[in-house]
Amino acid sequence: MPRRLALTGLGACAVWIALLVAPAAASAEEYSAPLDDAVASLPVATEDRTGYDRDAFEHWVDEDGDGCDTRDEVLIAEADDPVTVGSGCALSGGRWFSYYDGVSQSAAGDLDIDHMVPLAEAWDSGASDWTAAERRSYANDLGDPRSLVGVTAGENRSKSDQDVAEWTPGRERCRYLKEFVAVKIRWGLSVDGAERSAMSSLAAGCTGTVTVTLAR
Repeated sequence: MPRRLALTGLGACAVWIALLVAPAAASAEEYSAPLDDAVASLPVATEDRTGYDRDAFEHWVDEDGDGCDTRDEVLIAEADDPVTVGSGCALSGGRWFSYYDGVSQSAAGDLDIDHMVPLAEAWDSGASDWTAAERRSYANDLGDPRSLVGVTAGENRSKSDQDVAEWTPGRERCRYLKEFVAVKIRWGLSVDGAERSAMSSLAAGCTGTVTVTLAR
């Protein structure tokens, strides 16, 4: 039978030091490039919505079991004023700034949580081939603050499932473009020809770099 090794004194210290100096596990791959290069890096493919069902993306789940679902977690994280979290994750207080239209809201119910790249657009751009678990992870992505954003309900509904060729907010379009591109890169999603053209035209008037940790 295997022999158990007991470590005491200097032996135990040596093992402890070895654990402390051992190299950390490799971090997830990171992508970084100027905005125009990031746009150019996106693969171009024909979009296909065949078979799309919003229910294919299980969303607003409570991943950590704390009683707050993904929508709540985004609202808590993005609040400009402190939020009180009550029983059942009831939120009170707080103030949120919707950068799409430059409007501040003081009632959580007046905001929608926008999937920066809409679920239907993600399906069109590659997510139709994902597993249910991957689509769930995408729909509840708290790993990058650009993936989900609290905005005025009317703005979110105006955007609906449109891509950059079809809709951009009335303000901060460069920020919007960088965040949209970042999410596409993070999840390995493609663009169609019209979308690439619109992104390239908008990027010509913007500056900055897209830096993102890849999710898949």
